[in-house]
Amino acid sequence: MSYTLTLYDADGASQEQHRQAEQRFRLALDEALGDESLVAPVYTAYLRIVRTYGETPDLDDLSDAERAIFEQWQAAETAAVAAAFGPNRYMGDAMYEIAF
Repeated sequence: MSYTLTLYDADGASQEQHRQAEQRFRLALDEALGDESLVAPVYTAYLRIVRTYGETPDLDDLSDAERAIFEQWQAAETAAVAAAFGPNRYMGDAMYEIAF
């Protein structure tokens, strides 16, 4: 399943720089999860976990499968943000939207 990505990071970037950052984000996210087709199901499951347990759940409250999904998404997101904005970028500063 394909997805669309929108990055929100004005910081004076040109349109081309913004496009390149989105491309780096997508490539890193797809690679970290294994394939573009896995973004939708993993992200959907991650959002369900966050809705149920909150943004920083006690990992002991999660099932093994939930913990695996939660940690997998967080690692993929971190890799994607670092690829798009650089390794010193704070996660709270990175705004993006994924739609299916």
